[in-house]
Amino acid sequence: MPSYTITVATGSQWFAGTDDYIYFTLVGTKGCSEKNLLDKPLYNDFERGSIDSYDVTASEDLGEIQLIKIEKHKYWYEDSWYCRHITVKTPAGDHLEFPCYRWITTDKEVVLREGKAKLAQHDITHIHKQHRLKELQERQKLYRWKEWHPGFPSSIDAHCHGDLPPDIQFDSEKGVDFILNYTKAMENLFVNSFMHMFQSSWSDFADFEKIFVRISNTISEYVMQHWQEDFMFGYQFLNGCNPVLITKCKEIPSNFPVTNEMVKYSLERKVSLEEEIELGNIFIVDYKILDGISANATDPCTIQYLASPICLLYNNIENKIVPLAIQINQNPGPKNPIFLPTDSHHDWLLAKIWVRSSDFHIHQTVSHLLRTHLLSEVFGIAMYRQLPAVHPIFKLLVPHVRFTIAINTKAREQLICECGLFDKANATGGGGHVQLLVRAMKEFTYQSLLFPEAIKMRGMENKEEIPYYFFRDDGMKVWEAVTHFVTDVTNIYYDSDETVCEDDELQGFVKDVFVYGLLDNEALGFPKCLKTKEKLVEYLTLVIFTASGQHAAVNFGQYDWCSWIPNSPPTMRCPAPTEKGVVTIQYIIESLPDRGRSCWHLGAVWALSQFQDNELFLGHYPDEHFVEKPIKEAMVKFRKCLDDISSFIQDRDKNKKLPYFYFSPDKIPNSVAV
Repeated sequence: MPSYTITVATGSQWFAGTDDYIYFTLVGTKGCSEKNLLDKPLYNDFERGSIDSYDVTASEDLGEIQLIKIEKHKYWYEDSWYCRHITVKTPAGDHLEFPCYRWITTDKEVVLREGKAKLAQHDITHIHKQHRLKELQERQKLYRWKEWHPGFPSSIDAHCHGDLPPDIQFDSEKGVDFILNYTKAMENLFVNSFMHMFQSSWSDFADFEKIFVRISNTISEYVMQHWQEDFMFGYQFLNGCNPVLITKCKEIPSNFPVTNEMVKYSLERKVSLEEEIELGNIFIVDYKILDGISANATDPCTIQYLASPICLLYNNIENKIVPLAIQINQNPGPKNPIFLPTDSHHDWLLAKIWVRSSDFHIHQTVSHLLRTHLLSEVFGIAMYRQLPAVHPIFKLLVPHVRFTIAINTKAREQLICECGLFDKANATGGGGHVQLLVRAMKEFTYQSLLFPEAIKMRGMENKEEIPYYFFRDDGMKVWEAVTHFVTDVTNIYYDSDETVCEDDELQGFVKDVFVYGLLDNEALGFPKCLKTKEKLVEYLTLVIFTASGQHAAVNFGQYDWCSWIPNSPPTMRCPAPTEKGVVTIQYIIESLPDRGRSCWHLGAVWALSQFQDNELFLGHYPDEHFVEKPIKEAMVKFRKCLDDISSFIQDRDKNKKLPYFYFSPDKIPNSVAV
């Protein structure tokens, strides 16, 4: 009688183990084994983090093993179990690996197939074809699209985190409770003592330090010391937490009537503004998307204000980007002056503060929320709906959507919902952030998500002209590393463009993203199908890079750059000045957030800048969805490339007062999970 050795690995996360009965069945080409209870007398099986082995005897030769079946029946009460993977050693000595990596919560039968990745067109047996079809049918019942708000990308159909399928929930729901995290953050920052003075103003800039200096942070302390300097203001457009807006200026906009006479004293090369533009030394950041967005009115005791600045920047002879002119709102006129470095210190400082505040709003809602969080959720939902676990693209992408749907669901519960935490501190709270995101959905494109193309579209690709744009340089290295890895993986499974075209599951994934996730919006330029290997590599690189590198670059610097309140005010409490020469230090202080909102903001940027417990960083895939040797070799090659990038960045940043490490792969999580 043939004997098989079954080895079962239980997950190591909280509550992964079970006391329930686990039954096991082998399905081969010649027959099925009996249903076997996996149990060792006097031994506690399936403990958290355990690996248990069992000998199973079949009454006859089962032939080639095609599937395994698992059933869980309750012992005393329903006790969920997280199964990592199962290995079957056959009588011939073969070791077959069956990846699982899912929660088994009920007594419903779970069927797994051997771990070698297969495209649908390469499956030849009826049992395998039926298995992948049934898996997708069941997934599509669990992962349903929902319009959370008109004009937003579609999201998961779940009211709260607990409604999500167990496999995509956080291991511990407490870890992503925004209210709990904010409270913990404010305790860690010792800012609770200020909350009783919620609507009172600060006395002066030094007063802000009372809530700031509790945590030592090299970059944030440097920002606090130098935030008023033009160099620091300009540097943030290159390497701050929102380095995606600065654009080379080819001509001055008609609604921004800057003249050579205004700025000639700031042009160090002693040529005209027009000539500096021709030389490629003038840059612009235009916040016109904020024009007309409703300011937060949820607190009747505090009037809040928004602006839509235009900021002209100059690459000086030291290759430092510095501000040249600022218009605080879009429509020019005598009540909307153009502020200049030659104006009074307080006039110029407040103009820069308005730009920094506007930048904060675009960063949070567009660069961060829309272009990483919500977009990655779209990819994740479509993946679960259209790609079975045996598909190589599922295996490739699943680490890069880990916890993304969960964190976004939590955000919709507590953060960006009506009366959510977003309303407590931000001038775009109370619905302004919704208006802003809907506008942004009409403007962003597929091309703008391709990192090299995005850099070129803004005219920022020339390293000689702009040598200190570390976001660009490091981002390109990570993009290229991901591209090479994706190319290695796709070459293993797709031998031609025809194979790509014939992969109906892949095409269903791409179509689901476009039609349902992005609301069939032709203007976004997303493909409806993929016809070549080259386009497949590009698409998958975009998905992985958006979830990993791009998110890291705009997320984990939030405390560094936004914790010093005057450098990134989440709201302004006085209207923008309508004339020059009237701004005082007192007016600036009264314009900045009050104590309570400052505390909420500080807690938020601290909490959002923290890595998750047991974070998995780019290139590290402990869940072995792939079992083939060529793929594992590609992963080793990928990690070596990423390690080289990390080492390069570490060497470059030695002794730098302002190190740039947000694109260092050892600090890039695989997925959007915070």
